[in-house]
Amino acid sequence: MSHIALNPNLRPLGKSEYLVSPLAWGMWRFAGDDVGAAQARCEAALATGINFFDTADIYGPDNDEPFGASEALLGRVFKAAPALRSQIVLASKGGIRMGVPYDSSPEYLVEAVDASLARLGVERIDLWQIHRPDMLTHWADVAATLDGLIKAGKIGAVGVSNFTVAQSSALKKHLQAPLVSTQPEFSPLALAPLQDGTLDWAMKHGLAVLGWSPLGQGRLGDGDPRPGRKQAEDDRIARVKAALAAHGARFGVGIAATAYAWVLAHPAGITPIVGSQNPARIAEAADAFKVSFTRAQWYDILVASLGENLP
Repeated sequence: MSHIALNPNLRPLGKSEYLVSPLAWGMWRFAGDDVGAAQARCEAALATGINFFDTADIYGPDNDEPFGASEALLGRVFKAAPALRSQIVLASKGGIRMGVPYDSSPEYLVEAVDASLARLGVERIDLWQIHRPDMLTHWADVAATLDGLIKAGKIGAVGVSNFTVAQSSALKKHLQAPLVSTQPEFSPLALAPLQDGTLDWAMKHGLAVLGWSPLGQGRLGDGDPRPGRKQAEDDRIARVKAALAAHGARFGVGIAATAYAWVLAHPAGITPIVGSQNPARIAEAADAFKVSFTRAQWYDILVASLGENLP
């Protein structure tokens, strides 16, 4: 029986000029005042083979830090170690505004990109993504603004995050530049992109897919930040973890690496965003490439999540 093998080599980021690792490193929890420790985390990701870093201007308040704190910390790392910037394909996001909550008006998008550039201390953000869709701005206005930011050299490419297929399609219709990526939540516990057309639409149009929370918002890792789960959900998590553990044991790897591998095995070429800030666990993410699947083994994990057999 044929196996789905995983490839650790760099690959194109959608229809863009960038070559990126199949794993990305997410910086939602990139926090603190120790620039040396922050630099060590960045270097751990690079040493693991990850050259694709994903941050956002809103990363900070969830860590009891100011708006923009994650970008600002990365900017201090770049200032301390300038050579790192050229090794990284840098992605950030904007369009969430404290107290609004979403703003993709032309004025604010330009303001948000300029503020991110200043915090990061860079001249260009390689991939800039609208973090959440703003229902009060026409897609033609959003597209014109993004095209202008590309022409100005402030961003290299455009992506979206947490968009429906219809929203992505509407924006793409008005863009002159290619829409290169979409970023949904995707994991063995978050299956909506399999069912709502996101992955199929991305494959149809050649978009890269970045999967956030590939460990199910911590439920497949060491903790779950959300209290009050129902027993049925606990049972589902237990089934999925058992299936991942059993498959990973065949290759001598843990649940997290097996979950990353399961995401990577999909033909959409999904990039799991590794969220750990622990250098050892960042390094362990590369164990995903030790794993392969038969079709039956991949579907077994899907069935464990669904709790019922496929038709």
